[in-house]
Amino acid sequence: MTEDRAELLSRELEAAFRNRADLYRLMLRELTAELGAERAEALMVRIITERGREVARAAFAGFAAGDAPAIGEAFLKASPDGGRMYPTDVERFDGGIAFQVRRCPLKDGWIAAGVASEELAKLCQIAGAFDRGLFEATGVRFENRTWRDGLDGCCWIRLSRPA
Repeated sequence: MTEDRAELLSRELEAAFRNRADLYRLMLRELTAELGAERAEALMVRIITERGREVARAAFAGFAAGDAPAIGEAFLKASPDGGRMYPTDVERFDGGIAFQVRRCPLKDGWIAAGVASEELAKLCQIAGAFDRGLFEATGVRFENRTWRDGLDGCCWIRLSRPA
């Protein structure tokens, strides 16, 4: 693949993720208008969590249940665009792995769309449901914190072996 083609594909991938951000934003607003904020958020979380579970069944089928270090490393290796879309700071520890995502194309898309910080925090929390579904389906202990006003970066994820 030529460098020009690689750069083009990188930009197209970024645009696809921003499109996903736009879909989440528009779905939340429409569902909120129809169902109210609480029901809209709960519905989106349920759907996005289930999508994470679906992806986990394919992506982590060959891993031992609860193998947090191996599952975390595989997740990092599969990060889009060689990790450039979701750059992370990684901490490895006995029985687990933790990472802080410094940048997220979904969050960038919401900011570019002019989303206010309260809605931005809610959208980040909803999008984080994917990670919850993805990792909990593997049997690891999953902890996370999504972005909120006053915090840098995007989300923080910690995976460890189940107790």
